[in-house]
Amino acid sequence: MALAHSKLTTQGQISVPASVRRKLGIGPGSTLEWEERDGDIVVRRAARYTSLDIHRALFPTQPAKAKTLAAMKEGIRRRVRERYARG
Repeated sequence: MALAHSKLTTQGQISVPASVRRKLGIGPGSTLEWEERDGDIVVRRAARYTSLDIHRALFPTQPAKAKTLAAMKEGIRRRVRERYARG
């Protein structure tokens, strides 16, 4: 059973039905990815990050420098003061 239907314009454009946009969580400017799988065409929201981006975020080139407990507590105090400062 089809989720929704779209018509193709003479310029090769389609409208994505509102129910599909809501289900995919997309809006103006979103990118869709088209893939062929076992003779079917699958359309999905394109990922924002590549696997390489995620790998670099998780495994930086240099390990983080070790910090003392006192340094971590001071960092937390500083951040709390900055965030909740009245001014």
